[in-house]
Amino acid sequence: MASKTLYSQRDPALKKRDDFEDILEERRNFSDLRYALRCYTPVLYKGMTPCKPSMLKTIVLQSEQLHYVVNQVSKETGEATDIIQEEAVVILEEMAQRLQLSTIRFFAFTLSKAFKALFQSIRVNEEGIQRLQQAIQEHPVVLLPSHRSYLDFLLMSYILYTYDLALPVIAAGMDFLGMKFVGEMLRMSGAFFIRRSFGGDKLYWAVFSEYVKTMLRNGYAPIEFFLEGTRSRTCKSLTPKLGLLNIVMDPFFKGEVFDVNVVPISISYERVLEEALYARELLGVPKPKESTSGLLKARRILSEDYGSIHVYFGQPVSVRSLAQGRINRSQYNLVPRHIPAKPSEDALDFVSDTAYRLVRKQEENMVLRPWVLIAAILMQNLDGMDSALLTEQTAWLRGLARAFGAFLDWPDNEPAAKAVSSSLALHRDLVRTEGGRVLLTEQPPESSSPEEALFNRAVAALSCASYRNQILHVFLRPALAAVAMDAAATSRKDDVYGSFALLRDVFSNEFILCPGAASRTGVVTLARRERDTRDFEEACYLLMKCGAVQILKQDIVVTERGRPVLSFLSGMLEPFLQGYQVVCRYFREEANEGLTEKQYVPAVRSFAVKRILSDGLKCYEALSSDLQKNALAALLRMNALKKVKVVDLVTLKVNKTAVKTLEDALGCKVPVQKPVLARL
Repeated sequence: MASKTLYSQRDPALKKRDDFEDILEERRNFSDLRYALRCYTPVLYKGMTPCKPSMLKTIVLQSEQLHYVVNQVSKETGEATDIIQEEAVVILEEMAQRLQLSTIRFFAFTLSKAFKALFQSIRVNEEGIQRLQQAIQEHPVVLLPSHRSYLDFLLMSYILYTYDLALPVIAAGMDFLGMKFVGEMLRMSGAFFIRRSFGGDKLYWAVFSEYVKTMLRNGYAPIEFFLEGTRSRTCKSLTPKLGLLNIVMDPFFKGEVFDVNVVPISISYERVLEEALYARELLGVPKPKESTSGLLKARRILSEDYGSIHVYFGQPVSVRSLAQGRINRSQYNLVPRHIPAKPSEDALDFVSDTAYRLVRKQEENMVLRPWVLIAAILMQNLDGMDSALLTEQTAWLRGLARAFGAFLDWPDNEPAAKAVSSSLALHRDLVRTEGGRVLLTEQPPESSSPEEALFNRAVAALSCASYRNQILHVFLRPALAAVAMDAAATSRKDDVYGSFALLRDVFSNEFILCPGAASRTGVVTLARRERDTRDFEEACYLLMKCGAVQILKQDIVVTERGRPVLSFLSGMLEPFLQGYQVVCRYFREEANEGLTEKQYVPAVRSFAVKRILSDGLKCYEALSSDLQKNALAALLRMNALKKVKVVDLVTLKVNKTAVKTLEDALGCKVPVQKPVLARL
């Protein structure tokens, strides 16, 4: 049965967690070949027969919607409809999947061998699998996994095959088609390939949307795509992309299907395969081009230990239930279904709101290992710290995280010292113990230049930060409140709320805050105020629950026990506060007239390098392109910057007064102190 809501329990710590099963355990004891060749008989939507890929393409090409768009494009361009129809055929051939069971069996065998070499376990919540099996039989299903690694979509298909569930068709980027042999193998395992950008191409959009909707309307297979659009190189959830979600909801809006079940899925890696690669990409090193030869060279990773993976299949969510009272579907009866129509403002708001809530559900069901706690502490002690103190603080932070409802996987009855020791051993490429102190590991620079040394320190720091980011969602709202309490003029709740709302707005591109910006019209809506208030009340509730604050009448009072908690929480946001300040200072001091968005990232990175080398700033995250782009989006949204078109060039115009005001607001914070240990 699909869930009717995306709202969490007020106290997430009280929510029952599903049990997990290690699907690699059986693979280690029985034949992989027998597993790959076993009888595979998945239950399908309403028991229907799977559609052959060739028949699916025929249905798409003969659809009324595609014929309508072909005729429209013909009128606009003057080209014959036959020529445009041929273009549609070419687009569909490039795009379409060709799912073949023989290829699936090959991947099942190959991935079994690889996963057993790479991972200690792959743990799946069986209750989630049972819910998914039921959902697939009732309504068309859309699978929405989190996206932190190239492995994600292979892992998903492997799990569904293991549990005898219908294999999904998966939206994939065109990059993989450049990989000889591998690209076609992925196509035959269910991938359909789409271009990164095609907004202005009516024909491509029509072929793509009709292809997806045909699969959905007929329930041929679950559709799988990543709400974030691309892999998160920071291991922090990205702002959701709404294009595909709009498409899969359209058949419901138009009454072509009774309901659609969307399933948020959380994939948690104890150690991410691409950790060092991601850090370098954030520092401006180009991403290696996907190639078959590159894949073969990567075989050496099979000798590494990447710990455990947890895959949590969330409660299927009914789009019909979510839309009740929010979407008036009768408006879709006014236009024939085959004529493309721009979604209404209500529909766009509904899809956006749903997307953010689904990503937050992904976050809530992320399974966190002890290493993310250690990484969070090390990021506030970049010069290293005593190993005994690190162990003590990790135990302290475990209590705080649990009080805030974190989904922690702490080994049963294992003392903190052992958990910390095994985590440090697993992540020995990132940290080392030297003279009783735990330090980040830096690669020796190829040259003796200060810039090269800084780059290596930044790679280590950003790699460690990617693990701290995995637990940010647990502490985010209380951390925003902790910073707001320091920035507010008084301890009155209204004043603290004002500072909280400003910080929430500034960081609404940085974190999943459902969403914090004004509506598309620029008006601060009632819904946004409600979200601000809800987030603030949640933050206050969690801080009171752990004994950090008391609310006396209209004042928020910090307890003695709460000082180390608030200090730690402020420290979690410190890199983001400093990073945004660096961006603000760049626009005040160095940005030239005529600066384009393309020039912005390398220019602000160069400015940050100078600040770090000359001023002793230790905010390596100011060098991250992800933070720089999010800060730019915030400044544009808050009208501190404007895009101005000069001839054919779009440049950034700076409102230095507004930028200075924002920089000052972000600077009103207490200096971060090392938290004194407290017992919760």
